Amino acid sequence: MSPIPDDLTTIKDDMIAFIEGHGMRRFHGYVDYEEVQCIMWEMGDNPEGWKDFVELAKAANAPFLTMHSWKLEREELDDLVEHLGQSELADGDDAEDARWLRAHIGKIGFLQLGWAYQGSMFLCEVGTDWYERYQRLVEVSEDFGAIPIDEPDQDDEL
Repeated sequence: MSPIPDDLTTIKDDMIAFIEGHGMRRFHGYVDYEEVQCIMWEMGDNPEGWKDFVELAKAANAPFLTMHSWKLEREELDDLVEHLGQSELADGDDAEDARWLRAHIGKIGFLQLGWAYQGSMFLCEVGTDWYERYQRLVEVSEDFGAIPIDEPDQDDEL
């Protein structure tokens, strides 16, 4: 069983208190690691490894940390279930997995902390098991949308 709880709301509250307790500020924003150079923090088996990350940011004189949280919203999940259900290529298990996620509506499933240092972003991410499943389903759904069907090939046009 994962040491990470099913809802990260309490961890988010702890992060806010811990960061502010260190006299640091938070910048509400998400760092897209595909857009900027990032170094990921490895927490290992320590579910409170994010505290070491915050303390390192403080020691590096980071003036603030970026903070992002993601909560599963009903509309997002309904759209995903509908998209997976309408796709002829979708696996029936994928649509069932998406419906199973309804038990997590309103819960925070992902948290990201970050700070900049010498041109790189240092990131610490905490995610639930169900968030990983959700992300996999989103990728599957996007893959179905990217497959062109009944479009002529260049070879067909010759």
